[in-house]
Amino acid sequence: MEVGMASQNMLHMNSGVGDKSYAHNSFFQKNAIIKAKPILEESMTRLYYNILPKCLKVADLGCSSGPNTLQVISNIINIVDTTSSNLNLSLPDFQFYLNDLFESDFNTIFKSLPQFYKTLEGKKGNKIGPCFINATPGTFYKRLFPTSSMHFFHCSYSLHWLSQSPEELTIDGGGAVERDSIYLTSTSPIAMQKAYLGQFQRNLKAFLKSRSEELVTGGEMVLTFIGRQNNTSEIRATWNLLGLALNEMLSENLIEKETLKSFNIPNYDPSMEEVKEIIEEEGSFILHRVETMWMGWHGNMMNNEEGANGNQLDENVTGEFIAKYIRAVTEPLLKAHFGQRIMDELFLRFKDKVAQLIRDIQILEFPNFIVSLIKSA
Repeated sequence: MEVGMASQNMLHMNSGVGDKSYAHNSFFQKNAIIKAKPILEESMTRLYYNILPKCLKVADLGCSSGPNTLQVISNIINIVDTTSSNLNLSLPDFQFYLNDLFESDFNTIFKSLPQFYKTLEGKKGNKIGPCFINATPGTFYKRLFPTSSMHFFHCSYSLHWLSQSPEELTIDGGGAVERDSIYLTSTSPIAMQKAYLGQFQRNLKAFLKSRSEELVTGGEMVLTFIGRQNNTSEIRATWNLLGLALNEMLSENLIEKETLKSFNIPNYDPSMEEVKEIIEEEGSFILHRVETMWMGWHGNMMNNEEGANGNQLDENVTGEFIAKYIRAVTEPLLKAHFGQRIMDELFLRFKDKVAQLIRDIQILEFPNFIVSLIKSA
């Protein structure tokens, strides 16, 4: 599966630790990691009991930057610590590989490592053995590690991002397939829906094949991603609102028609039936467990400082919160296509549209899938 260099340069989160950074606006993703923790614990405990490695090798794929990445590492260390104690064994060495695309902000993670190691030592003391944390840049739709070298893969909120927009929509920038938006809607042409599904199928099969070659026998994965129920009317409304804001700006001559016409969101929220079918067809993994969790658009906003008083937040505050984390995720992609000058105006309009949707619907939520896989013998 070839991934164009342009896609690799654009598909990353806002860097740094500023107000618009992903590190500062990833509460939503943190909530998904918290909700998936019981399945991570089950999978990692089973893996450790079965293999008892002297050096546990784990990769967090699509890790991005910020505190969530090191939280996953901390969770895994705690799980193995408990399991080792139950078996009356000393802890293994830990080798963690942090993976994301080449333009991702690994430096922010590295700068936080001294404090992470200090905190870990304070909690575990001399009990914990060596813990090595490295970066492994590159697309996870290709091979990243030597054959049969890894024990466990974690991947949260990454697999719904495609390696590229479907080629059928982007040929010559004009679109070989009729399209009605920057992303799928409930009224999108069948050919457009098939193009997005086809790209997701190719990507996920490439991901599974690569991971199966890299894992030892009995190796495991826990994957968390945004999905949808079978009804296409439940396709994520985030991108629809972003498309409406862009169309408004087109009507006011703030962006050019051809620029908008050539833009497609490289993202696909699959149904669980689609995911199961791809896993079965690829054939490298046993689907051990699947869970669906529903999350509101606000993530764990009520635990954030903006909602610390515990009161119901109004739609404008919620809209601003949602706009910030969507901007942290999408701004590099949008900026590369439309330019920096429209970003503030675009997300101001997006915020207003989110607030209006909250007024109209009040409850905005969508399904997340947590999938536990074991490499077939």
